[in-house]
Amino acid sequence: MSRNNSGQPSNPLTLSGAAAGWKNSAAMRWLLLLLFVFLFYFSLAPRIVPETYDITLNAKADKDIRAPRQEVDEKATLQAQEDAANGVPDMYSIVQLKNEVLVNELFARIEELNMDDQITEADRVDIFRRVIPERVDQYVASFVISSRNSEAYSAELLAEMQRVVAAQKYAIPEETYYKIPRMSPEQLQEMRGVARDVVRRLTIESLANAETGRTKVAELVNASSLSLKTEREIVQELARLAITPNKFYDKKETETARMKAKENTPQVVIKQGDIVVKKGQVISEALYEKLDGMGLLQERKNYWPQLGTLLLSVILTLALYVYGELTSASTILRKTNAHWVMLLLIFALNLLFMHLVALTYSADWPFVGYLAPIAMGGMLVTLLLDMHLGLVSSLLFTLLASVILNVEQKFMFDFHYGFVAAVVSFTAVLAIHKASQRSSILKAGIMVSLFGSVAVLALMLVNPEPSRSDLLQSVIFMLASGLLTAVLVIGLMPFFEVTFGILSALKLVELSNPNHPLLRKLLTETPGTYHHSLMVGNLSETAAEAVGANGLLCRVGSFYHDVGKTKRPLYFIENQNASGNPHDKLDPKVSASIIVAHARDGADMLKAHKLPKPIRDIAEQHHGSTFLKYFYYKAVKQAQEQGKEIDFTEDDYRYPGPKAQSKEAAIVGIADCVEAAVRSLNHPKVEQIEEMIAKIIKDRLDDHQFNECDLTMKELDKIAQTLKEAVIGMFHSRIEYPDDKQLKQAKEATDDAREAKEN
Repeated sequence: MSRNNSGQPSNPLTLSGAAAGWKNSAAMRWLLLLLFVFLFYFSLAPRIVPETYDITLNAKADKDIRAPRQEVDEKATLQAQEDAANGVPDMYSIVQLKNEVLVNELFARIEELNMDDQITEADRVDIFRRVIPERVDQYVASFVISSRNSEAYSAELLAEMQRVVAAQKYAIPEETYYKIPRMSPEQLQEMRGVARDVVRRLTIESLANAETGRTKVAELVNASSLSLKTEREIVQELARLAITPNKFYDKKETETARMKAKENTPQVVIKQGDIVVKKGQVISEALYEKLDGMGLLQERKNYWPQLGTLLLSVILTLALYVYGELTSASTILRKTNAHWVMLLLIFALNLLFMHLVALTYSADWPFVGYLAPIAMGGMLVTLLLDMHLGLVSSLLFTLLASVILNVEQKFMFDFHYGFVAAVVSFTAVLAIHKASQRSSILKAGIMVSLFGSVAVLALMLVNPEPSRSDLLQSVIFMLASGLLTAVLVIGLMPFFEVTFGILSALKLVELSNPNHPLLRKLLTETPGTYHHSLMVGNLSETAAEAVGANGLLCRVGSFYHDVGKTKRPLYFIENQNASGNPHDKLDPKVSASIIVAHARDGADMLKAHKLPKPIRDIAEQHHGSTFLKYFYYKAVKQAQEQGKEIDFTEDDYRYPGPKAQSKEAAIVGIADCVEAAVRSLNHPKVEQIEEMIAKIIKDRLDDHQFNECDLTMKELDKIAQTLKEAVIGMFHSRIEYPDDKQLKQAKEATDDAREAKEN
């Protein structure tokens, strides 16, 4: 519970108390975290949670319904695959039966029967009528068996061949059987050669229908060497019988080809933003099922995506909270809720720019997402708050960018945008974290452009055949993104610095400019104080960096810490000339009030010139509530000499405070006291400096001046050691070192001691 000046608990319900305490309110902290959850949720929801519609079957749609994400239309894809399969013609395979071999077998059988004298001509006719057609069937059957054993053709193809050959079998006219027995062996031999040549020529080409080849037999036979009409007639009929089809429907090949056609058919993709149902279109059952499958029906709304998005938002917020609150790497978020408000605003602006860029996506500009100034958030967090917090924020921006810029929605996270976002964000943080001037922001933006372009180029070249236009477009957008990031950061920095009173490194460097009105006033009116302030700045910066405090803040704060002395410059010893010390003629209480006032006056002057609060705090707190011993004891001595009763206390001779509230204010106070003390010594020795620094720190420690800042004893020891080394470096020409006589005496003493030990 907070307390008022009297030590009594203050009422936290008062409006003034609430207004003053929101920056440290735990309830406000949780409210801000809740706002972070909402920010992440509403940033991710458009990409993850589909919009639903109140749709009635067989009713007209009252507006266009667009696809919330890219997905495959399964039914349309199946139909396209079926159409592609049906478009594949029947596949045929060639089976060469070697029909000339069949011709040889037919003529061999005829010759054998004609040479048998035991068979009458009439019997021969009957035998030929039976044997010749059977020989064809036997030949085909034998071919099938041998082909099946050798697995030359599939069983289905051989079965189809048998069926087609049997269906297209040629029937020799009856009169031919009466002519064959009359042929002599010589005639049959000549006829065999002609028939074989004719059959070979006609079956060497593919024949799906045997009749196609059979119609050409007469022409070829008539052009042969056979002179007798009977011979030609017999050869023609036997050749027609021997000719069979050799091109057959291959069911297996047909099915394989149609399967490949299905596999090669591209999926029917409904792209994000495509109109699924037009306004005024009747919702048919097929459309209703399609909308249902896409999760667009309000009556069947699925709440799991909302829950998943909410959990993801909570995880991202917790990551930010755990780092800001529970780690020692970044204490800045634990100081005030104002920093959380600023962080929330930075995240909101960065996500807003991502969404604005995503809205410009089109088929003509598929890589416009690379234009998003993703690195802007990380740069602002680094410049205004903390580098490590900037790295953590960059990680979150990377995850968010991979979802928000993922317009095509093939997956929830787009690796391409995520990878590029990581590269540019971490590049920006590492390039800007030691920035000392505004131009560094532009340099960081150029670094973002270069490294981002290399990352984009690498991703594009990974594709087997990168398009030159796509490559050029993506690189141009990435180059523009870095410059846009720099412009936005430069434009937004003053807004955050003024609105939240943030003292960035860039602002500190600007305030250290000697042309600042207050520093010019300090130089012209109080040159001694100005020189003293510069020396304190050097000392305090060195000490601060040694313990991990803000060295630049200490330096710049030191420049302004004694600006209040410009109101009464001659009352401070560093500005006094040969005319003497005016305090010698003043009442000690008046002198003390003048000296004490410079801290408060300085803070007021700094506030009037609108300098940031951390600088004002250093000016007001660098003396804390320390005790002005000199004037107190002078007042005691005067009272004793005048025989007056002492009616004052030590508290009347103390600075009003407050005590140092930060490491930086405490370090500036120590450096201020050390510099003044060393300057008062004539030819100080190293031992004197070391003792003096230790005494100053011990006095302040015993006076409880460090109770309200978080300096540790280890850090105070480090500060003392660092200040000693810095003072020796700064005042080396004035420090007395042992002379040659002293060194000789020391050497003789060492030699005597060694001899005594040996004896």
